[in-house]
Amino acid sequence: MNWDQIEGNWTQMKGRVKEAWGDVTDSDLQKIEGKRERLAGILQERYGKEKEKVEKEIDSWLSRQ
Repeated sequence: MNWDQIEGNWTQMKGRVKEAWGDVTDSDLQKIEGKRERLAGILQERYGKEKEKVEKEIDSWLSRQ
């Protein structure tokens, strides 16, 4: 699955994001609106990780979808 598909199906993907990153809130999911950059920013905030590491986690998660 590519990010365009994630963005297009964001309502259905919210649950999968919460499964992968439990600290992401419903409010965060609304702010993200399917945008990869916003997801990365929220993950950096929530988990205190560097952007590069967060991007790798997102890529890994995306490859499993």
